[in-house]
Amino acid sequence: MYRQMVLIRQFELRAIEERQQGLIPGFIHPYVGQEACAVGACAALNPDDVITSTHRGHGHLIAKGGDVRYMMAELAAREAGYCRGKGGSLHMTDFDLGILGANGIVAGGIPIAVGAALAFKMQRAGDAPMRVALAFFGDGATNEGAFHEALNLAGLWRLPVIFFCENNQYGEGTPQHKQAPITQLSKRAEGYAMPGSTVDGNDVLAVYDAVRQAVDRARRGDGPSFVEGVTYRYRGHYEGDPQVYRTREEVAQWEARDPIHRMQNILRARGISEHAITALEREVSAQIEEAVHFARNAPPARDEDALTGVYGDTHDGAVF
Repeated sequence: MYRQMVLIRQFELRAIEERQQGLIPGFIHPYVGQEACAVGACAALNPDDVITSTHRGHGHLIAKGGDVRYMMAELAAREAGYCRGKGGSLHMTDFDLGILGANGIVAGGIPIAVGAALAFKMQRAGDAPMRVALAFFGDGATNEGAFHEALNLAGLWRLPVIFFCENNQYGEGTPQHKQAPITQLSKRAEGYAMPGSTVDGNDVLAVYDAVRQAVDRARRGDGPSFVEGVTYRYRGHYEGDPQVYRTREEVAQWEARDPIHRMQNILRARGISEHAITALEREVSAQIEEAVHFARNAPPARDEDALTGVYGDTHDGAVF
């Protein structure tokens, strides 16, 4: 868990740096500060379970097993990227890892996860373990119609899906208390006949425990759950955001609860040496350097491939 959180943090900080230096075109929505949510949640899943992600999705992909080389190449618009350099930050996908895609539409991934969960329930054979789907989304998504429609069907059909809300306190630049009349967003679960829980989203072990319970429930066929992880993003909504909506003092207060530093303290308390922690961080740094080198040396996405993968072919070869 610690390795994955450090990998996410270093990947994001390096991606910010490479964007500033010109390797990466377009916008980045950094995940810095929220690492415990992705890592704790994905640690509770099996390899054949699936996730849907968001515009702030790099952490989710890494936590589910994404390769940082292909991720960095995708950000750099290189053909070696997950989407051959055409999707960028908002559309990275790897079906083999159970990553059904990041999504630039707020709440857009939630009904996709519900559809996957419906398929899992319909395809289940006998007493075989139920596969589950987990949808990541932010606090702002809980005010979208797609969120409520998806939870309604999931509750009605008792689908094996976990709704994981990363409440990072802001929907873009709007504070959470100006978005909804409730402060504990997990209470929304009550209207859809599913359990809801709110946990410290900066405590990776607390996140894991909450999601593990939800996953176990889904595998038994007892239906969906809603888990809210209360967390915070240290960077702006996007890289370059002037952040006029919050104070430096507020950011500093949350940085004092940093999920990576908290995990360091847990490791030390369990007898892990400083040498081992430092060695791990150096290994991750080398992994990030390799990813950047891979992206810089990969060929760019080709103009002639712009429409490849946009359309599907029917059985008779007709395009739709």
